[in-house]
Order: sequence, then structure tokens, then C-alpha cells
Amino acid sequence: MDHKHIAKLITRIENEPEKAREILKNLPKRVVPVIGFTGSPGVGKSTLLDQIIGKIRSKGKTVAVVAVDPSSPFTQGAFLADRVRMKRHYLDEGVFIRSMASRGALGGLNESIYDVVELLESSGFDFVLIETVGVGQAEVEVRYVSDVVVLVLSPGYGDEMQLLKAGVMEIADIYAVNKSDLIGTDSLCEQLSNFLALTGKDTSCIVRTSALNGSGVDELMDKIEMTWKNLIETEKLRQIRKQRIKHHAENLARRIVQKHFSTLEIQSPYEEVESILKILCERIRTGQGGGT
Repeated sequence: MDHKHIAKLITRIENEPEKAREILKNLPKRVVPVIGFTGSPGVGKSTLLDQIIGKIRSKGKTVAVVAVDPSSPFTQGAFLADRVRMKRHYLDEGVFIRSMASRGALGGLNESIYDVVELLESSGFDFVLIETVGVGQAEVEVRYVSDVVVLVLSPGYGDEMQLLKAGVMEIADIYAVNKSDLIGTDSLCEQLSNFLALTGKDTSCIVRTSALNGSGVDELMDKIEMTWKNLIETEKLRQIRKQRIKHHAENLARRIVQKHFSTLEIQSPYEEVESILKILCERIRTGQGGGT
């Protein structure tokens, strides 16, 4: 599938989510590594992703990237700038890069991300990479759409203790301490190691990187591939994918409910809930749930 056609299908999925099921149902089902990169604004996610793309291409593999940018709360528009840092790959036919506006969705992603990822997997790419909006403490949506989650950290971004108590810390498989040439890296790594020890995680999942000079990127790529291999060998991947389908189904149900309530003047919440449940069950039965 050529890049222009993929881009048009993604636009259609974003603008007409109810057509996603129709678009995806005739495509071949494939399972490839879906790697999510998340972290606070300014830690260097996009630049690090640019380095990862280069490592994947050096192995002769193809890669699709979805970079989500924040939307204006007033206009819902977005300055899709993340891919600027990946511009050296624009002319590479083995790389597909797509920016998406978050459109106000919580969790650092766009509500259409589940269907877009399935489309990219089906399109024949060897890797699918997702970069979230710069997130805070509670945005953990990337866990539900990715097989492997890389949390990108950096020294000098406020109180490390506040960072270590964040919910986003618990969802990561790999912790990339980027900008590792900066003062404060040793302190951050030490606190991170202590946090992982308390949660029972192996501290070997910490990688020091510098996206500007490529330091540590080979090690990070090795850990990503090793984590993916372990998921397959232990059948954890099957569990992750089941959880993804369940979470996507919940989002579809929520979308239908919100659309229904937006047109009503509610008199009795109990009667309205009963009504929407009947509608929801009927749509599921007839395959009109508004997505996959």
C-alpha cells in the first residue's frame, strides 16, 4: 500500500470514525511490534525517535510513526511539529510518518489511534512507533495501545520525587534517561533505580541515552527488541492484545453514549441509561458500533 493511500485512509478514520470498521475489515491481519514513546514535554522524545528510526532502517526493516501533537482547547487545531525532528527520513520509502492532533482526547493520544495502528500493521510495516503528547502524571493511555512502552525521562525537569510518584511510571517497560550528559543524570538514575526496586522491576530496564549524539540508542533498540521477543515467547503479547481490544471496545461504547446524550434533554437518568444500553446492544448485534 503506497504512502498517499495510507494517509488518505488515516484521514478518513480520523474524520469519520464510524467508517473504520468498513476500512479495516478487508485488510490482512498482521501483528508487528507496536512501540509507544511517552514522557513529559521537552525530554527529547521526537529526537530520540528519529534515532530509533535510523536504527530500524539500518537493519533493512520498515517503520511507520504516529506522532501526536496537542490540540488547542479553543479551535481544536494543532501545530504538527514533532515530525520536523524526523525530517531526514521524509524521502525514505521505508518510513511513513504521520502527525495527528490529539483533538482534546485525554491520555496523550487521539481517540482514533487504535484503528490507525491496526491500519499501519495491516499495511506491511515491520514496526509501528507511537509518540504521545507530552504527558503528566496520570496519562497512561499509551499502555493500552502499545506492546512495549518506553518512558523517556530527562534530568532537570522539576522535582524528581514528583516524577517518581506519577502513575505513568508504572506502565513503562523501558526507561530511557535522555540528555544523559546533563548534570543531575546520576541522581535521577539512582532515584529511578530505587523506585524500580520497590516495585519489583529489574533495574536493567534503565537506559541512558543522548538523542543528539546517538549515545545509548543501540542499547535502547536492543532492549526494545528483547522485550518484544520475551512477550512472544511467554505469550504475554496475547494478553496485551486482548486488553487492547477490551479497552478499545470501552472507548467505542463511550463514544456512542456521548453521542446519544448530546441530543437529549434528560428527564430521568435511570430511564436514559436503560435506553442507551438497549441502543448499544442493538448496534453491537448488528455490527454498527462505530468502529472495529
